Amino acid sequence: MDRTDSRPASAGRSGRLTIAGRELAGLRAEKTILLAIGIQLFVAAFSSFLVVGLVSMYDPGALDGAEVEVAAAGDDVAGLERAAGDVEGVSVTPYEDAGDARRAFDRSAADAVVVATRTDGGRVSAAVTAPDASVETTVTVVQLRDLLRTYERAERADRSAHLRESPLPLPERTGSSPYFTFTYTVLIPVLVFLPVFISGSLVVDSITQEIDEGTLELLRVAPVTLAEIVDGKALAAVAIAPGQALLWLLLLRANGTPVANVPSILALMTALTTLVVALAVAISALAPDRRAAQFLYSVGVLVLFGGATATAGGPANAVARLAIDSADATTTALVVAYVGIAAVAYAGVRRIVAESGFEG
Repeated sequence: MDRTDSRPASAGRSGRLTIAGRELAGLRAEKTILLAIGIQLFVAAFSSFLVVGLVSMYDPGALDGAEVEVAAAGDDVAGLERAAGDVEGVSVTPYEDAGDARRAFDRSAADAVVVATRTDGGRVSAAVTAPDASVETTVTVVQLRDLLRTYERAERADRSAHLRESPLPLPERTGSSPYFTFTYTVLIPVLVFLPVFISGSLVVDSITQEIDEGTLELLRVAPVTLAEIVDGKALAAVAIAPGQALLWLLLLRANGTPVANVPSILALMTALTTLVVALAVAISALAPDRRAAQFLYSVGVLVLFGGATATAGGPANAVARLAIDSADATTTALVVAYVGIAAVAYAGVRRIVAESGFEG
């Protein structure tokens, strides 16, 4: 049981701040954590350059300037040529037959081959030949996909007047930029949530290391309560997370990526950090062994965030909506709910730990 605290409240605050300062000073020895923070700093500082390469993996079709020459043959070469006129970066060269088209492909006169054949039922079958596992394969396949989609849309439009029943309408083409989508739905949530995971890991390492080395008992002899020790460690871990996130968002803005509702984003990520830190404290109390605690923490965080992001209104979606200034009342309510849940969770864990203590 933790001893009864009869000291003034100012002494308790001083003890918490002393523990927090001790934790922050010890971060310089955590090489792994500093490396993770350095990587995030690099990504945020050079985001305008890195996003181009990252988008090329996220959506290869976003690459501009990719020219693809298609050798076309078959019954409807004219339809492919018309479709190519609506697809940027694709040109179609007609050939007498499929053999000539494939020979052009073999001698590198064409990047791909499309043979369009009409069946007796009036359908069009397209046989595509693309490069095998070369650097240009991904871009070529993406461009061929756009060509065939455009061709299909044109065919549906031409035949719709002769159908007895109207087919399901195709979705309208969106003009959103893949760079915009990647930045606000992937890059910003990653930079915001990585400090959350780091803070929880810091708490697990700090508490289990104190237990392993026996220094936790020495701290309890000092004029601080166990609750204040937990508060100090949690305060240090929670405080550095919004500081990191704010720096990342400011660097993104400096690189030409505006981010709206920064205070709300920081409030949400601080609440999530508090929730994760509470989880880390509980795991450290249940499993004082450092390796076991880190394993349980990793599993717990995966379950926690996996369940949260499985819903349409998860934290990642909320951060994206806040960043592009499209948040509604539901998003605001979600932020408030996470703040409340985090406060209750930490208060509950703190009380349990203060009453039962850590078992070495």
